[in-house]
Amino acid sequence: MTASTRENGRRTDEVPVLNIANVLTVVRILLVPVFVVLFFVADAQDPWWRVGAFVVFAVAMFTDYVDGHLARKLGLVTDFGKIADPIADKALIAAALISLSLVDELFWWVTVVILVREVGITLWRLFGVDYVVAASRGGKLKTVTQTVGMGMLILPLPHWVWPVEWIVVGAAVVLTVFTGIDYLVKARRAARTAD
Repeated sequence: MTASTRENGRRTDEVPVLNIANVLTVVRILLVPVFVVLFFVADAQDPWWRVGAFVVFAVAMFTDYVDGHLARKLGLVTDFGKIADPIADKALIAAALISLSLVDELFWWVTVVILVREVGITLWRLFGVDYVVAASRGGKLKTVTQTVGMGMLILPLPHWVWPVEWIVVGAAVVLTVFTGIDYLVKARRAARTAD
């Protein structure tokens, strides 16, 4: 990754770091501790505080869509955004996973599997610059199922909804593992082609 990488015909070093897309990314990072604090009020047992935590989580995830859309549409892609955006995404998902596991509402193995994949691929993208593979449709579906699954678990939903929650979480785990393996296979293939 170089300071003069081109995005939509513009060099990233010509785009100001202080732009709406990057501001939204920073806001998402700042919302992570807010989410955690709201979630753990009354030991995560008060339904209204859980709803508040869900609202913060939902708003933060929505900024992920908006900042990416604006960055591409308005040509606001920066090197800072390329690094900060995935960190913000993973920090929010990690906060939700770990918080839910700490109150025994999500199996720790689910949290570990998802975090190992997410952190591993993020580090690969940040440091394996020559063999970065574009996000696939499966990767986007994985993000959606993770977001919906975590959101449902954060909300104080009635017991009869629990089977649906676990179906969504199960789908998220399967997609997380599958897309992680798919990414590595494609990256290795790209590396062999480049050699």
